[in-house]
Amino acid sequence: MSTMQQSDVAVKVSAVAVAEVMKFMEAEDVPANQGGLRVSVQPGGCSGFKYGLLIEDQPADDDLVLDQGAFRIFVDPFSAQYLTGIEIDYVTSMQGSGFTFTNPNATGGCGCGSSFSA
Repeated sequence: MSTMQQSDVAVKVSAVAVAEVMKFMEAEDVPANQGGLRVSVQPGGCSGFKYGLLIEDQPADDDLVLDQGAFRIFVDPFSAQYLTGIEIDYVTSMQGSGFTFTNPNATGGCGCGSSFSA
């Protein structure tokens, strides 16, 4: 089994999403040069997998650490295989606001936009 390297995982974050992440990091008193945004994939959701976002103080020992410019992204080895090429955005509409995911690896999804199948 091969292990993924940082160069193998590309995560794009829109400018609007970057601004929202920075707001969350400031609210939790997490310095951008130390902490970061954990992007993960977990079993569950209505399509088989669901996305997770969490502000963390530091990466785990086995995380891939991706420099986003304004902050770092932490990705665990399991999640990395599902996140290459993903685009994270933040949208505001009359139905509410939140992070959205466009994942080229997903073979299916559901109406909630928070889960997918691979």
